[in-house]
Amino acid sequence: MGRFELADGGTLFLDEIANVPLGLQAKLLRVLETGEFERVGSSKTRQVNVRAFSATNADVDDMVETNAFRQDLLFRLNTITIHIPSLRERKEDIPLLARHFLEQHTAHYRKSINGFENEALQALLDYPWPGNIRE
Repeated sequence: MGRFELADGGTLFLDEIANVPLGLQAKLLRVLETGEFERVGSSKTRQVNVRAFSATNADVDDMVETNAFRQDLLFRLNTITIHIPSLRERKEDIPLLARHFLEQHTAHYRKSINGFENEALQALLDYPWPGNIRE
């Protein structure tokens, strides 16, 4: 059972959609438009009802211009666009995020840590964050 079948009746997150090879984009478009697909190695058509949303850090409009991404797939996916600036463009969020992750990890590991030294917080603020929040 694949991801679409598992998500039937629910939501499927397609992360890094710009990395999907062109050959698979047509198959993805088909299932998004019709809800139909075949399992690998099967000739039986199956039906799913899935709400999909996707994310990428690539400029998909540029990829469409260079034929690296299907325009019809972008049209199908691009109902609502939410642009989230990179972390290096919104450094004011770093202390909030740092506190969030500190609280999350102190609870998980049952540690008692109340905050950050000023130097540690400054190091986070000075860091260029080339890999964004995942880093």
